[in-house]
Amino acid sequence: MVRLLLIIFCLSVMAVILLKKQRGKRKPSRSPGPRGLPLIGNLHQIDSSKLNIQLEQLSKVYGPLFSLQLGFKQAIVVSSPKLAKEILKDHDIDVCTRPPSLGPLKLSYNGQEMIFSPFNDYWREIRKICVVHFFSSKRISTFSSVRKSEVKQMMEILSGHVRSSKVTNLSELMMSVSSGIICRVAFGKKYDEEGAERSRFHGLLNDSQAMFLSFFVSDYIPFLGWIDKLTGLFGRLENTFKALDVFFQEVIDDHLDPNRVKQNEDEDIVDVLLELKKQGRLSIDLTQDQIKAIILDILVAGTDTTAATSVWVMTGLMKNPRAMAKAQEEIRNACGKKEFIEEEDVEKLEYLQAVIKETLRFYAPTPLVPREAIRSFSIDGYEIEAKTIVYVNGWAIQRDPEAWKDPEEYWPERFLNSEIDFKGHDFEFIPFGAGRRICPGISLGIASVELITANLLNSFHWELPEGMKPQDIDTEGLPGLARHKKNHLFAFAKKRI
Repeated sequence: MVRLLLIIFCLSVMAVILLKKQRGKRKPSRSPGPRGLPLIGNLHQIDSSKLNIQLEQLSKVYGPLFSLQLGFKQAIVVSSPKLAKEILKDHDIDVCTRPPSLGPLKLSYNGQEMIFSPFNDYWREIRKICVVHFFSSKRISTFSSVRKSEVKQMMEILSGHVRSSKVTNLSELMMSVSSGIICRVAFGKKYDEEGAERSRFHGLLNDSQAMFLSFFVSDYIPFLGWIDKLTGLFGRLENTFKALDVFFQEVIDDHLDPNRVKQNEDEDIVDVLLELKKQGRLSIDLTQDQIKAIILDILVAGTDTTAATSVWVMTGLMKNPRAMAKAQEEIRNACGKKEFIEEEDVEKLEYLQAVIKETLRFYAPTPLVPREAIRSFSIDGYEIEAKTIVYVNGWAIQRDPEAWKDPEEYWPERFLNSEIDFKGHDFEFIPFGAGRRICPGISLGIASVELITANLLNSFHWELPEGMKPQDIDTEGLPGLARHKKNHLFAFAKKRI
């Protein structure tokens, strides 16, 4: 209580000082928005656990473009396809950087990767490296054997659950198969086996995800940054960074060991990065810290998005048995009695692909597109200043009744015979963003989600735990780089008849 009173006192004093300084200053025209308090603005009104839904509700009051004051930072929220197109296409160069945040910047070695790096020549070069060497069609095809191997292992686990009539925690299973794929692609080995190494790996993954999401006072009110130290948050961030750095250094040292025994025939991502560093043909001289930052990106973002999307696909289908039955019928008609669905089989499964698109629309595993203005510009009659945070609310846009028929219904058929796609050209459907900062790993993630869900639906019949009905499955999400289902999804797998 004493600590809280001290903080309130300091905030009050500084608020008075700030108000005196601001008097008489003329501000540019700003869009409407909820009134805030001195100094902290609207921070007390924001709940990060359901920010996308909260911003959608505010857009219904203040319109598709409204303002927020987050401490010393101004922010705007865009909630319509028309304005999303203006921001992410017409003004893409004006908002082509990310809002800096202490947690992500620290863990990414001061933004020396793709996601959190500011827009500059370095970011262009890093993105080029990743797109050419990791996310090209050729490279994604090369990784197909890894995806197949990990999904087959998942199927063996499920078969064991069937024999023992054990309920399956699909949330944990999807995280396991996703991390297995990404670890083998990135590091050439898994860290998901039983024992101390598995515990350490998942602890690091969980701690880093927590730090990405933590609220740091210093991000919004810099001179009160001491509060982050007082609460212990800054110390936790430092400890997480040091532990991650030790882990990544071990990975690099292992790859540099001339006696290393490779588990995969193909090069993994660390192999490629070390070879590029050795060749010295890039416009930048890759350091080990930069390599660590890049693999952090791929590890956290790749694992999170694939796992979350796969769980939401199964959630949508189990809540909608009609769609489940239709997807299974398509797979079994197209593939016969095949025990394993191959990636080339998935290309024939139009309804399954529609299910995945509808899941990305309806459940929005990545609901917000955060940007920051690098210079001032005008939109919809309002002046947006440089350094303004820009939130494009994909959650609201993908449920906009002016863009979608019956948007609150889970209906995969809407994507059949439709040219709407998630590659950043259709601004009513932007699950991976758009413009220069669109997620470059779309194809890698979607390939995994398709293979996982096709085989889950082909080989098993799915039932809810006893006494549970489809409408009982909750859809509350957690905040994160990807929006995970808050409560784990449990189901019984039964062998296909």
